[in-house]
Amino acid sequence: MTQQATISGEVTYTPGDGAPITIPRGPVHIDRSEDSTTLSWTADNDAAGSAAMPRDEFERYVSEGKITLEKA
Repeated sequence: MTQQATISGEVTYTPGDGAPITIPRGPVHIDRSEDSTTLSWTADNDAAGSAAMPRDEFERYVSEGKITLEKA
């Protein structure tokens, strides 16, 4: 089930062994699984972006107020 959220702070993900990449502020779609969360967004240049992160990292961003979940 997809949920809507807003990135309102510094949220990053690390692709593979690379350097952390910042997810742009604004609306995102959230898809949760048992052990990870996938965030999808559209950048300013209309390019689609997507990132998966461990569920505990996602929950930390939510508790810090950097990701705000929309009420269902």
